[in-house]
Amino acid sequence: MDKVLLVRTPDQLLVGTPYVAGAKVIAKVRRHARGPKIIVFKFKPKKRYMRKKGHRQWFTELEIERIALAET
Repeated sequence: MDKVLLVRTPDQLLVGTPYVAGAKVIAKVRRHARGPKIIVFKFKPKKRYMRKKGHRQWFTELEIERIALAET
């Protein structure tokens, strides 16, 4: 991930315009999983129409290890 908006070091604060040049996020994938079930329910009154459907979205959980700033 190389689109970093802001980097804070102990001695300075770098704000990107729109991104900080040379900054990268070092991350580790913790898990791939599915989120909670969302119920989609369609109903039309007086027409005998009902549909019930469930959906679970896949997601990837990342652990941010550090934000690396290129030496200039």
